[in-house]
Amino acid sequence: MKKIFLYILAGSLCFSACKKDDEVETFIEPENIAVRNTLDEQAIQKFMDNNYLDTKGNIKAFSSTDATDDNYKKLSELNPVKLPSGVIYIKRDGAQPNPGVAINTDSNSATASLIKTMMRATYYRATDIDGNVNLTSGGVLLNTIDIEASPITDPKFYYIKKDIVTDAKPRSYYEIEGLQEGLKYFNGFQNLPNETLPNLQGVIIVPSKAAFARDSNYYNLQNATFVFNFQIYHTETRPVSQQ
Repeated sequence: MKKIFLYILAGSLCFSACKKDDEVETFIEPENIAVRNTLDEQAIQKFMDNNYLDTKGNIKAFSSTDATDDNYKKLSELNPVKLPSGVIYIKRDGAQPNPGVAINTDSNSATASLIKTMMRATYYRATDIDGNVNLTSGGVLLNTIDIEASPITDPKFYYIKKDIVTDAKPRSYYEIEGLQEGLKYFNGFQNLPNETLPNLQGVIIVPSKAAFARDSNYYNLQNATFVFNFQIYHTETRPVSQQ
């Protein structure tokens, strides 16, 4: 009887040990917002080191097995500009309109800009799993390049119409301030035909503190970092009918 008990105990311990080996470390959101901001910063830097822009300006991850991307510069080597808010923008050489049209991203301005854009907008959360900090849990906020394949005018996270705004759900519930801030440093094209194949102008990376941080929002994306890869096909002062 004792032997049977010992066999059962040994088997139980073995199963327990195996289970621990198979368990996947999970990330627990830090309570301290300063820790969240540090994770964002570290993960964004790694993202810029691990990705590049191809010949059409698309963000691509470097391959460890394919040497064809070895001659591309990292995003971190493409003169990224970091604003005091933590927003980073990268303007792609040779892909900007000349001179183009300035973009007024102040939603409350009477001369705020309407934009028509081809864009990939992706969200991530910066995580630290066993000391490995990365942008993970990626998802699509908008993709008019690969999915809809047609430009979109004034996506909600850029501009929300006045008739939708309420005291309970103000502009900040919908609009991503960090995107608006970054777009001010780009000019838009005018009247590019919808069928024009995108030649993306650059990248805007918005850490969570410059997006929604931990606030309630339309997209339910607290603590999220956003990456925007885009071309502005058209911009003009927003008509009253579009305000």
